[in-house]
Amino acid sequence: MATSNQIPWDPAASRIDIARLRDVAPEVVINLAGEPIAHRWTTRRKAAIRESRIVGTTALARALASLPVPPKVLVSGSGIHYYGFDRGDELLREDSSPGDGFLATVSGEWERATAPAAEAGIRVVLSRTGIVLGKEGGALERMVLPYRFFVGGPLGSGGHWMSWIAVDDAVRAIRFLAETPAVSGAVNLVGPDPVRNKDFATTLGRVLHQPSWFPVPAFVLRALFSTMADEQALSSLRVAPHRLGGAGFEFRHPRLEEALRFELRR
Repeated sequence: MATSNQIPWDPAASRIDIARLRDVAPEVVINLAGEPIAHRWTTRRKAAIRESRIVGTTALARALASLPVPPKVLVSGSGIHYYGFDRGDELLREDSSPGDGFLATVSGEWERATAPAAEAGIRVVLSRTGIVLGKEGGALERMVLPYRFFVGGPLGSGGHWMSWIAVDDAVRAIRFLAETPAVSGAVNLVGPDPVRNKDFATTLGRVLHQPSWFPVPAFVLRALFSTMADEQALSSLRVAPHRLGGAGFEFRHPRLEEALRFELRR
């Protein structure tokens, strides 16, 4: 049973308790709901990835738009894979063209699903989030595991770009976006120090005091994860936090080694 500040909803089933939403009357809504993508992509998994984002966000945006007193802002999730998965050395800003691939398509649809809220006059911010580095779960936990067994190293050639942000900065940035009325539309939620995968591997090894000489061949990743390998594990996206920095946000962990040491408590 919902407490006074809880609103039951089921993103994948497009259900939300509008009566409870009306009673709570939130001023700020942050929606980051979505099925994890770091798995082998089957037809069923891809459908879940898409529907959990687009169906849920559409339902939420329509519900917010119907409120007699709508919220002031909706911060809604998206991802840097909006730009595709292999843009080489191109520095990507919010006005860069969209890319190709499954995740690019999903990200574009996810962003457009917020349209009912924007049309109702709600300020909508789309957080195009990169690789979030946090000690508890997520990408960093999976990256650290091989180093514990002395088999850490780059993925594939290691030449692809990784655009990351410390979880501490990601949380602060989302709050900053919610509290900054001048910002709306797409915002790249990444740190100012994108690095190549091989440099990331070397830095992580140094922080963990472990070798980083054991590369994982691209063909192995493709065999294990199918198309997810190219679109995520081997993707090359060099993304800049142009609008975030321009709005006055200050990073606590702008450099990779310091961010890793902080997150891993080294």
